[in-house]
Amino acid sequence: MYDRVAAPPASRTDFVLESIKEAILSGKLTPGQALVETDLAATLAVSKTPVREALKTLAGSGLVVMSPYKGAAVRTVDAELARSVHDVRLLLEPEALRRSVELRVDLSEARAALDDTDDLARRSLANRRFHRALYAGCGNPLLVEILDGLRDRTALIAVAGWGISPTWEAEDAEHRAILVAAEEGFADEAAELLRRHIRTFADRVVEELTDVVR
Repeated sequence: MYDRVAAPPASRTDFVLESIKEAILSGKLTPGQALVETDLAATLAVSKTPVREALKTLAGSGLVVMSPYKGAAVRTVDAELARSVHDVRLLLEPEALRRSVELRVDLSEARAALDDTDDLARRSLANRRFHRALYAGCGNPLLVEILDGLRDRTALIAVAGWGISPTWEAEDAEHRAILVAAEEGFADEAAELLRRHIRTFADRVVEELTDVVR
């Protein structure tokens, strides 16, 4: 069904958690797909206990929905979710990047993420790494924590958007322009480019998801 993570974390629950998360964010487990504990345990060669704990954690981060009658399933992305997540990102992420640039943080991790997009199934994970590298050095741990809390939902929305209309080549070009401005120390320009990048993607995805419902 999907690949295990390359280097299993110390605890079995963490290993299961990262394996399921990667499968969701790479599109191998699709929105709305049922997550049956017995099947997942067999696939990952573990008992149901770490699977159950991992699903609870993923529900808390917004990747999974839990129902007392239907069990667990990959969260379905709709226009309302995409709109609300990107609204918060537009308010916070460009400012976090502006601060990171002013602090002259090392952006080599962002550059590395740009070069890790050859595997289409892993584009969402690389996109996730790129954006975090831009804001992680902003100097405000609470701001980083808030944006980290949106990462899973953001990645899930990206997978849904690309499933409707693949636009990663245009987004890759936007990423590179943002990074160049940031690396050259143009904080305001980098922040504005990031703001446009988020807004462009958000507007497209919200419109497409609304059309799907219609």
